[in-house]
Amino acid sequence: MKFEYCTLFKDVQLSGLYHDSKTFADAIPKVSWANAQQAYEQITTPMTNESLRQFIEQHFLFAPQPELQAMSNVKTVQEYINALWPKLQRSGFKTTNNSLLVLERDYVVPGGRFNEIYYWDSYFTALGLEDNGNIALIEAMVDNFVSLIDRFGCVPNGNRSYYTSRSQPPVLALMVNLLMPYKKSDIEWLKRMTRAMQHEHAFWHQGEAFLSEKVPAHGRVVRLANGMQLNRYWDDKAEPRPESYAEDIADAQQLPANLREDFFRNIRAACESGWDFSARWLDDESRLLSINTTNRIPVDLNALLYELEQTLSDCLTMVDEISQAQVFANRASARKSAIVKWLWSEHQQWFCDFDLTKGQLSSVLSLAGCVPLFSGIVSDHQAKLIGKKLREEFLRAGGLVSCLSKTTQQWDSPNGWAPLQWFAISGLRDYGQLDLAREIAHRWLTMLEQDFAIRGCLLEKYNVCEPRKTAGGGEYQVQQGFGWTNGVTSRLHTLFG
Repeated sequence: MKFEYCTLFKDVQLSGLYHDSKTFADAIPKVSWANAQQAYEQITTPMTNESLRQFIEQHFLFAPQPELQAMSNVKTVQEYINALWPKLQRSGFKTTNNSLLVLERDYVVPGGRFNEIYYWDSYFTALGLEDNGNIALIEAMVDNFVSLIDRFGCVPNGNRSYYTSRSQPPVLALMVNLLMPYKKSDIEWLKRMTRAMQHEHAFWHQGEAFLSEKVPAHGRVVRLANGMQLNRYWDDKAEPRPESYAEDIADAQQLPANLREDFFRNIRAACESGWDFSARWLDDESRLLSINTTNRIPVDLNALLYELEQTLSDCLTMVDEISQAQVFANRASARKSAIVKWLWSEHQQWFCDFDLTKGQLSSVLSLAGCVPLFSGIVSDHQAKLIGKKLREEFLRAGGLVSCLSKTTQQWDSPNGWAPLQWFAISGLRDYGQLDLAREIAHRWLTMLEQDFAIRGCLLEKYNVCEPRKTAGGGEYQVQQGFGWTNGVTSRLHTLFG
């Protein structure tokens, strides 16, 4: 039984019992969803919210969240991070009766409402695990990703059944490169990683054979006017997200019936981006209903796919598959040329998403424009321009603001996020802009230290414009834990002290 389609699931989600639809999407049936649905169908009297709550307590459990427990003996940020890793770690398992997808090896969750592995989070988490000396856990998570690719053709957004129609920013290549110093002599490991990365690349390019002047886009691939090819975010389903069922239904009801499927697909595609949600995807920055993700060519996605193609070329060379290595080297070169031609704005002196609807670069400036810097795509001249804009427009009291647009969405101003600090700082260091990299890191770490002194925990996001205020926006309250904040903060401590 697909739990998200049964009447019990829909009725509970629309009842208002839970402020966050993800709570019930992640519920653990004491027997099975089919058993609970069958029991629900046998009820003949009208259900009140109280009787529905009692039914749920009778038939379901909810996973513990050990990372939310107070740790009174922890005094510093570094002590907190080190103490939290085992609390965020989950054991591998071989069977499941809930929405979790099987992962046979151990993994790390972000924390709070996110009680499953998340794809792009895991790279930033791995930075901290490496600092902690836990290489085996990084390797275990990568093995889990390979298993997911074997089963589903991609690494899903997270290991939940309701995430399998989409992925997230592809970071498997980054994690392979992170492990390379420890594993490069293991040829069988290299071959296994190479095959997995090839399958992931194929996922992002499904349908590219259909592209032509008359069919400029198919799934996640887009053919541009001069025949160059880039990628976009997508989701194969055009229906409400189970983890945000009530929210999506309420939003969609404000639209004409003929626009609702497009709305659902664009909401889901934004979730694949990891930036859920941002002015990057909105035709009208004040209205989530104007979301149009599938008509944007995202600069960060294409920079990460360049990393994937470059890594594939390197790994294929290492396993002596020279002709295939050249294929991916050529693809990386072509992508680099397309990114520079189509996504660099000389006027803005910044890398921007391309708006397919308008046929021009988006006016929304975000830290996604730093990912080409991180990936080594940019010229020295462009790197200097990016550094100048970061200092003059993005740098705030607590680090870098994620987007210059100020909206009610959580990935926009005034919020800052750890992964985007890392993309920018790492890229700046690679291009020799060490003073600016150090300044960003210093502001981020100072803000975290001051906030930690008050809260005693780390959070998934921060208000970097006014650090004394709690970050807001989006569909849910700010979460504590937090995997990628811990990982990036640990790495910045390691690099800058």
